[in-house]
Amino acid sequence: MTSTARRPIIAGNWKMHYTHLEAIQVVQKLSYLLRKDDYEVTDVVLCPSLTSLRTIQTTLEADKIPIELGAQNVFWEESGAFTGEVSAPMLAKLNVHYVIIGHSERRQIFGETDEMVNKKLKAVQKFLMTPIVCVGETLEEREAGETAARLSGQVRGAFAGIKADAAAECVVAYEPIWAIGTGRNATAEDAGTTIGGIRATLAELYGETTAEQIRIQYGGSVKPGNIAELMARPEIDGALVGGASLDPDDFAKIICFER
Repeated sequence: MTSTARRPIIAGNWKMHYTHLEAIQVVQKLSYLLRKDDYEVTDVVLCPSLTSLRTIQTTLEADKIPIELGAQNVFWEESGAFTGEVSAPMLAKLNVHYVIIGHSERRQIFGETDEMVNKKLKAVQKFLMTPIVCVGETLEEREAGETAARLSGQVRGAFAGIKADAAAECVVAYEPIWAIGTGRNATAEDAGTTIGGIRATLAELYGETTAEQIRIQYGGSVKPGNIAELMARPEIDGALVGGASLDPDDFAKIICFER
């Protein structure tokens, strides 16, 4: 089970799926499946595509659904000639509470660097939202025994210049790149050990007290069948769920895992 000092957080990353009309139906079905006590013990977050953010915001607020709204990406500048980008103040005005930054797909497909992730983290926190900072290694790095060094470098790069009190408010998501959308996943033991290493890096940066406050999720082919085993590890504070979050039945089972 997770640390009693850290509240579990289950976040769904819908990536580039669902129109805003489809998204309404999924959210309404998910809310029907969840019980009041599910929200009392776990933070539930949905990160729809950009075009669905406003629609999901109004749905959650109108129906009084206690799911937190998240965004999948942000740009670090507040405004300007940045065609196709969205700024932190724009997201904040939609009552977005969480923002995914540094997802492996952003790093690999769009060339995001640790420096860019760091700028995004600062922009998100400036407008009082919570970053979900993604870190993860490739299969080649894993097989070469470079996982610890790779993750430590990503954490240090993302948190450069961030003070301890601000770091404590962040969420980190360990998402092994080789397990995302592949059906493969790290064993609960491996995920727990690796996340323990991430927390050790945070302790080197900020001290153990602050490191123990930071919630660290696991992401990578999380399903109803493996969530309980993952969450049984004391190092793991939740999950960043991709494909399984698109199905409200599966996502509800993940949120309601047997505690």
